Amino acid sequence: MSRTQQRIIFILLLLFCMTSIVTPPFALLLGLIVANLSGHPYLPLNHKATHILLQLSVVGLGFGMNVNNAFLAGKEGFILTIASIFSTLILGTLIGKWFNIEKKTSHLISCGTAICGGSAIAAIAPVIKSDEKQTSVALGVIFILNSVALFLFPVVGHWLELSQKEFGLWCAIAIHDTSSVVGAANKYGFEALQIATTVKLARALWIIPIALITSVVFKNESRKIKIPYFIGLFILAMLTNTYVPQTALIAPYLVSIAKIGLTLTLFLIGAGLNRNLLKTVGIKPFFQGILLWIFIAIASLVAIIYLN
Repeated sequence: MSRTQQRIIFILLLLFCMTSIVTPPFALLLGLIVANLSGHPYLPLNHKATHILLQLSVVGLGFGMNVNNAFLAGKEGFILTIASIFSTLILGTLIGKWFNIEKKTSHLISCGTAICGGSAIAAIAPVIKSDEKQTSVALGVIFILNSVALFLFPVVGHWLELSQKEFGLWCAIAIHDTSSVVGAANKYGFEALQIATTVKLARALWIIPIALITSVVFKNESRKIKIPYFIGLFILAMLTNTYVPQTALIAPYLVSIAKIGLTLTLFLIGAGLNRNLLKTVGIKPFFQGILLWIFIAIASLVAIIYLN
């Protein structure tokens, strides 16, 4: 297939994902198909485009949320967030040593599972000075499991008859990346979406203290940390929506655009999961990611149902 044909197919699918017909999980599936059949003609730009589009989409979703409701959701998920982050990091360290996985790769997988997927890995990687292969392996593990979660969680949620609140909390705690958290919660219901987005972004702020702890453990004196500034814009969007009545005129349109942006984000994530990435991962790191994911998914679900 020629480069021109690849581009035509890719752009047509990208436009198709902007229609109301395509749901976030379906967009991810389309991305996986195009990545492994026709190929991604803009692969070098994919990561940056995904990163920017996701952040803009999350900020847009803030215009559909109320600060008071968000505060309550964040407050309820606070203890669960702390417990899940540190237990996952400790377990990840033990599994990494048990499987004899390279230390930096193991730590990146643990941080990605514990906090917020690819964003956490991107923030922690320069702190521990990981090389390209170590970072790619960790991202590969997280993105593969993250993609599975987008399809699996809504099914399990309906099977267990979880409430909107329970499912929103569970998504925010147990799904790695913000994109799939929002995608799965949006499919489940509007209340679940509000709770999941708020708790997940509050969870993402833990990148900062975890990065500082990591810099001490790995003895990196420069302590270069990427702070997720877009969370501040998300909060500003919520404040505007709550306290500026005139926002009601444009808020529904901004939220609709944000949801389209999220669908496009998931298409791009799927388009980045090609055979080469899957081969790079390796059995041991992938198995570490699976064990950590099973642990955080089951432990958080039990806590939400029986203790919350």
